[in-house]
Amino acid sequence: MRIDRVPPDPHTFPSVLKACAHLDLYPLGLSFHQCLIVHGFASDAYIASSLITFYAKFGQVRSAGKVFDLMPERSVVPWTAIIGCYCKAGDVEASFYLLNDMRHEGVEPSSVTLLEVLAGDLELTRVQSLHCCALVYGFGSDVVLLNSFLNAYGKCGSIDDAKILLELMDQRDIVSWNTLLSAYARIGNFEEVMHLLTRMKDEGMEPGQQTFGSLLSAVAARGDLYLGKLVHGQILRAGLEVDAHIASILVVMYLKCGNSDGAFRTFELAPDRDVVLWTALISGLVQNNYADKALLVFKSMLESGETPSTDTIACTLAACAHMGSYSLGTSIHGYVLRRRILVELAAQNSLVTMYAKCNNVIQSRSVFDNMEKKDLISWNAIIAGYAQEGQLSEAFAMFHAMREAHQLPNQITVVSLLQACALVGSLHQGKWVHSFILRSCFGQCIEVETALVDMYAKCGDLDNAQKCFDRMSQHDLVSWGTIIGGYGSHGKGETALKMYSEFLHGGFQPNDVIFLSILSACSHTGLVNQGFSLFQSMTEDYGIVPRLEHRACIVDLLSRAGRGNEAYAFYKRMFPQPSFDALGILIDACRVSGDVELSEIITGEMSMLEPVDAGRYVQLAHSYASLNRWDNVGESWAQMRSLGLKKLPGWSFIELYGKVTPFFKDHISHPQFEEIVRLLKTLSGEMRKKDYGLEVA
Repeated sequence: MRIDRVPPDPHTFPSVLKACAHLDLYPLGLSFHQCLIVHGFASDAYIASSLITFYAKFGQVRSAGKVFDLMPERSVVPWTAIIGCYCKAGDVEASFYLLNDMRHEGVEPSSVTLLEVLAGDLELTRVQSLHCCALVYGFGSDVVLLNSFLNAYGKCGSIDDAKILLELMDQRDIVSWNTLLSAYARIGNFEEVMHLLTRMKDEGMEPGQQTFGSLLSAVAARGDLYLGKLVHGQILRAGLEVDAHIASILVVMYLKCGNSDGAFRTFELAPDRDVVLWTALISGLVQNNYADKALLVFKSMLESGETPSTDTIACTLAACAHMGSYSLGTSIHGYVLRRRILVELAAQNSLVTMYAKCNNVIQSRSVFDNMEKKDLISWNAIIAGYAQEGQLSEAFAMFHAMREAHQLPNQITVVSLLQACALVGSLHQGKWVHSFILRSCFGQCIEVETALVDMYAKCGDLDNAQKCFDRMSQHDLVSWGTIIGGYGSHGKGETALKMYSEFLHGGFQPNDVIFLSILSACSHTGLVNQGFSLFQSMTEDYGIVPRLEHRACIVDLLSRAGRGNEAYAFYKRMFPQPSFDALGILIDACRVSGDVELSEIITGEMSMLEPVDAGRYVQLAHSYASLNRWDNVGESWAQMRSLGLKKLPGWSFIELYGKVTPFFKDHISHPQFEEIVRLLKTLSGEMRKKDYGLEVA
């Protein structure tokens, strides 16, 4: 048009602005805004309304407000547009203020204006006031508007008001019935659902796929398997075809209710399977911790000839991340590149997460750096990747880069940073994050509060851990397990038991993780009788089957107390399958106590298990050495070398001002090595004078 030198008119810009909003072309929309200003159309009410709608689509409320404020005259159209803009941004208060200002200026709202306000998250009193407003302005017979009121009453939980409104409606369409049905399904009232379905039929309104689709979506959100099966039965009884759309909703419903068999049966019986149905099954399986099955379904999808969408790729990569399967993840990445599949933001975020969870944060960073657009999930994924690797400085560098990019962090961001601080014991940085949380008002989130308790506990600051725990708005099993485990790992077994007692008095039911924390606390502190009592309580009082970790705790508890024979007897009784880790605990106890006879027995059992990592071969060699069986020591080292295994040297680290410095055994490569040794010798000499008897190795 511009090439042909045809000048634009007022009808041109609304269409192109709508297209920009639909295609997510924000920069191009800005250029059109500049263009219409140049052509003198900025004051046109219709164009200004289109601009407000355009800015609302991208969440630019301030820009939309400026356009509205500069208008010389405002009809109902721009008023409706700006009210809708604030509602979409979640600012219901501002939208009501604008509605009142509109009425005070003598502009009557239309039914569309009220529909825009009803799209927000409203309280019951606001819905009722809008309903009165609709009646005052003569919209009492507008079916579309009344259906929106039905939905609003249902979302507020005022089902009785919704039912009364339905009864008073002069005309009811399929949407009216579907809305009320979904409201009853959301609260699990299946009797009323069945009653309404019968009434629909009696009034000549046959429930169709839209009806059952809405019902199933509500049931899935509630996770009510019984009601879901009831609706499924109604679909079959009505003789409706279970097409790909209904099959997808059924699959989602069954998986959200934890019934994978029902999901697979529905999938297998579907006459045609489109990409949405395949993706629904893969996504649901991943969310239900069936990542291996999700990957098998993806394989079947490719074999069927169906081309995966970017959502399918995102779900499949999430499955690889769950399994920590680097090879499968890279294979899917390669498939995407070979097929030149256009990967949207969700799939790119899944790639960042997958590489990070597969311990390849370098590749994760490479994907992140090559992303044209980044959202909050992208930043959280890369920060979490560095955090789980213990790369504290890199995690904080990305956090600062995130803020420089004007991306606001959320609770997940700060939880990742706290986990990184806890992993490396960085109390200084952890306190900085705590300060940021207080400034940013993230403190009322239970995940953040629990992460703070964990960080302080793992950094050895139990006083602050307890203070954070006491200030928590509410406690759950995770927070209790964190504080109990924190005391236990620092040898405060008595305090851990006291916290466990408070936990029980609070009416909580312990799970296997809580028992692992308290048993570990007893083991570290040598509370043998209490540990045994808790182990019995776990099975007898709460019916929890002890896992390998629980049984190993009891072995460790007895071994630390010098009761090696009892520990071995417990091992033989409670471990149906041999465990190298448990035997390793026992052999260490034998070396300390000098029990040669038991050491011979345990070493023999260890040698039968064929260790698969270097640490276990070293432990086995040390066991032989303690028995003076030097030939076996040589065999262990030789076998270890033949398998290409190497034992990493012992190492430790310190954290200073956010920088982590590692120190390896027998290494002298640190640039300040000589200064460190001189200082250690000086300290050793001073402490020797105080009779501390410290010797520098």
